[in-house]
Amino acid sequence: MLQGVMRTADVSRAINCNVRTVRRLRQRYRETERRADRPRSGRPRVTTPAQDRYIQTSHLRDWYRMATTTARVTPGMHNPSISAQTVHNRVREAGLKVCILL
Repeated sequence: MLQGVMRTADVSRAINCNVRTVRRLRQRYRETERRADRPRSGRPRVTTPAQDRYIQTSHLRDWYRMATTTARVTPGMHNPSISAQTVHNRVREAGLKVCILL
């Protein structure tokens, strides 16, 4: 829309957002020649994709396995000690149910 003949105000009305937002996006496109978001900073993941797969498959094999046990035996040189909470998060990310033993 912005590359055509539409004004900034017309584009903002068409997509139902603020005019300043459209101006900022147009300016960013002129500077970077990219429409995609720039990479953002954030906390790096503790586990590697291989460790994530190991955690998921180990919990698929044994549904009653405790997260502390999985955290102790998860192989890898990237980060040899991961927490039980990390294991719990990775199992939940995979869409699996986490067994809580009382």
